Amino acid sequence: MNYYTSQITRLIEELSKLPGIGSKSAQRLAFHIINMPKDSAKQLADSIVDAREHIRYCSQCFNLTDKELCPICADPKRDQKVIMVVETPRDLAAYEKTGKFNGVYHVLHGAISPMLGIGPNDIRLKELMLRLQKDVDEVIIATNSSLEGETTAMYISKLIKPTGIKVTRIASGVPVGGDLEYIDEVTLLRALEGRVEL
Repeated sequence: MNYYTSQITRLIEELSKLPGIGSKSAQRLAFHIINMPKDSAKQLADSIVDAREHIRYCSQCFNLTDKELCPICADPKRDQKVIMVVETPRDLAAYEKTGKFNGVYHVLHGAISPMLGIGPNDIRLKELMLRLQKDVDEVIIATNSSLEGETTAMYISKLIKPTGIKVTRIASGVPVGGDLEYIDEVTLLRALEGRVEL
């Protein structure tokens, strides 16, 4: 039996499609949105539509941006010779919160997972190899400590080693099976500082 009108039900259904939002959270959000002042609800809706229309990938590192280059790649103070390879923009944000990494990033948008049918051509590895044709001193592999993350790290290491570029992996401190976006800044900093050459 349906307790709500079709519009409320539709709003709840759409919100429950968001990651990490169950039906109860979706219902709570829906009622919050319905009770918001009209102009606040319109601002929320407009910001969602604007983000969807204008946000794209940085042409250099594939982070999310609304310009050609993301703010990190466009920053002349960043060390362009040190590239940290991460799986997602959320992982990049986690490292940026430490405030201690001054290099640039490369976002893969995934990890190699034969079980899920994700191979090296399905993530941004070709683009990484193109970047390495420029003047690069070190590539820090900061993929998650999962089976997929480790597989991706080893694959990248084997690709880069013949070029003579130094390849390092973030140190332990990041628990196996842990996602970078949920790990505190101190642990991430220790992992970065304790990285080892592959």
